[in-house]
Amino acid sequence: MLQAQARPVHLYMEANPNPNSLKFVANFMLVDEGVSFDFPDAEGAKISPLALELFNFAAVERVFIASNFVTVTKTESVDWSEIQGVVRDHIKQYLEAGKAPVPVGFDKDPLFDENDSEVVKKIKGILDEYIRPAVEQDGGAIVFHSFHDGVVKVQLQGACSGCPSSTVTLKAGIQNLLTRMLPEVKEVVAEGV
Repeated sequence: MLQAQARPVHLYMEANPNPNSLKFVANFMLVDEGVSFDFPDAEGAKISPLALELFNFAAVERVFIASNFVTVTKTESVDWSEIQGVVRDHIKQYLEAGKAPVPVGFDKDPLFDENDSEVVKKIKGILDEYIRPAVEQDGGAIVFHSFHDGVVKVQLQGACSGCPSSTVTLKAGIQNLLTRMLPEVKEVVAEGV
């Protein structure tokens, strides 16, 4: 009987602006492009077997999964040098076993809704095309929440949640870009921050 070969998994770590988060990058896509899953606690991680397993480590405070990476946020009381190898090895072994980090599919694109106004469609397009790749590079995500009276509300996820530099990124980067590209946008605020 033939044995299935384990998938070759190469995983490297990247620091990001949030000192309590570390990005574990794989050599293949973990979820569909543009889709992300933010698990602020084990209770919310029921759809992700990988996230549930990572929450078994006492130092793990948050798990975020997007494109080809997993961002893990640790508690402040633990130093990365104490746990990064163990967390990295666990993610690597999980992926080598051929298991999906989030075994969920979508019937339609979760980002776009045909009922959105033209301005909201443009906002989501700009967020997706210009901002999402940069924010993902730092191990996080930005998700459109709402648009009302010139104010765009977004949610910051993954490494961006609780990051000391997220306010600067939000105002100096995201708000500047959106207000420059869309005169209808006057301000960008983070929901729940």
